[in-house]
Amino acid sequence: MQEQRMGWNRRQFVTATAGVAAGVWGVNAYAQEAGGPIVLGQSCALTGPSAQLGTQFSQGAQLYFKQLNAQGGVGRRQVELRTLDDGYEPERCVANTQKFLADDVMALFGYLGTPTSMAALPLLQKAKVPLIAPLTGGAGLRDPKLAQMVFNLRASYADETALMVKQLVSLGLKKIAVFHQNDAYGQSGLDGVTKALQSHGLKPVGAATVERNSEDVSKAIKTLVPLGADVIVQVGTYAASAAFVRAARQAGYGGQFYNVSFVGTSALAQALGKEAEGVVVTQVVPSPFKTSHPLAREFQAALQKNGASLQPNYSSMEGYLAARVVGEALKSAAAAGRLQRDGLVAALEALNGQQVAGFPIAFRPQAGKPGFVELSMLTSDGKARV
Repeated sequence: MQEQRMGWNRRQFVTATAGVAAGVWGVNAYAQEAGGPIVLGQSCALTGPSAQLGTQFSQGAQLYFKQLNAQGGVGRRQVELRTLDDGYEPERCVANTQKFLADDVMALFGYLGTPTSMAALPLLQKAKVPLIAPLTGGAGLRDPKLAQMVFNLRASYADETALMVKQLVSLGLKKIAVFHQNDAYGQSGLDGVTKALQSHGLKPVGAATVERNSEDVSKAIKTLVPLGADVIVQVGTYAASAAFVRAARQAGYGGQFYNVSFVGTSALAQALGKEAEGVVVTQVVPSPFKTSHPLAREFQAALQKNGASLQPNYSSMEGYLAARVVGEALKSAAAAGRLQRDGLVAALEALNGQQVAGFPIAFRPQAGKPGFVELSMLTSDGKARV
């Protein structure tokens, strides 16, 4: 019943806002052949040090779209997710985006990373093609000017680091250092930690960087370990973060490690093995193993039916959720007779503030109300306790 009520409200909203959206996107902005597949374009890392994260997210999304298409698709049209590998490199992401735009995809979906998504942003702004559920918490993609252009499903890095700092300070752990990637992603995390500490009259005791797609952490180890920080917050990929944890412990560091969600929980746990014990990761979706949550129950059921070869993890469930949200929006657009780009945008707007599978949708969170974030701790067997 709840889902039916949601769909009815969305159709009303789509009808009411269609004129506004059409002014932005144009009634015929999406010109793929009527009756053909609804195509979404995804650029993400399928190779390189971030490959596990991109692969898992994409597999989760494909799991939902397979389920949707088996039920007849949307408006008797199949939904097709085209995924191109960018290796987590901005230049390759730009090239992939140019291909998608030349193919006139309905929307871009599930781009992986801050530097890659930011590099593609000018292209999608010019073409007026929305980007849905990018896998990043970067501040640059949350500019209010990007409303109706970028639909962020996950919480921001500012939300994640604020929760980290709140917990750490409450435990009396105030000497906090930051190990971060040397780009827009890492800077967003560093800015989040700095701002959160400032609210407590504190500042980071030190910071050091690692280059994107690199595991050379030697300089960062020399900079941060001697500081004797209580906690080192890591804003990197799983390969670099795992390398740093190992090297820091070998150098005698006895403090804790906190990671933002982009690290990829299962990928980090696998990279660290038994050394994962005690490492903390923030999460922007509920635990995929706690079936008390509707999303986790639905995801587990989908895995049992169509994803026997897939392992449940946070990244694949985030991909499933992102696809589920797109599916809801497409259904609403079709019900309103507007299965075009402008109709999709209006339907997404109508979802803001509602729930999908029990998950709160906050494309543009209100001030003082962060997106969904919780803390988890890794164990030596590769699992995460919430």
